Amino acid sequence: MNECKHPRVQIVSRDVDSEFVECQECGEIFESSEFKDMRIEETKLNNES
Repeated sequence: MNECKHPRVQIVSRDVDSEFVECQECGEIFESSEFKDMRIEETKLNNES
């Protein structure tokens, strides 16, 4: 199975310290800071190749 790149996300929960988003494609829920980190890593990998 191909790994989802989470192209569309929506906020599902937010509090003072954190915000959680859900991928509209695969349904995975994760902290928004993790999503930002995923984008940074993806950009690094694309620039290296």
